[in-house]
Amino acid sequence: MNPNFKILAVFEFSTEAHVTKSKLDSEGFTTMLMDEKTIDADPLVSNAIGGVKLLVHTKDFENAVNIYNEIRVYQKDTNGKDISCPKCNSSRILIAPIQRKNVFYMLFPFFEKTRQICNDCKTIF
Repeated sequence: MNPNFKILAVFEFSTEAHVTKSKLDSEGFTTMLMDEKTIDADPLVSNAIGGVKLLVHTKDFENAVNIYNEIRVYQKDTNGKDISCPKCNSSRILIAPIQRKNVFYMLFPFFEKTRQICNDCKTIF
């Protein structure tokens, strides 16, 4: 990977990545996609290679993060309403990274409960 670029976001499919890339390009950021052609050729390998990576030039990274946080899709409850953070009441909620600390969950990851993380205060609940 080019040392002048940092990964801003990872997407399962290239179409999702292109939408975000187009927005950032229209704002004047220098961006590029990595692994998009591989996943377009065989979408089943997306999880194996870590998805399509959206790269942003390091000089623009902080500003790109701010724009990306405004346009990204946040989690909703089963009724389609925003989920609120219990600590700061923000509705900018994402799925928290999985932490398989138990051998049982390493063998059977589908039993692990999904946790959310607030994109503002980073509270996991």
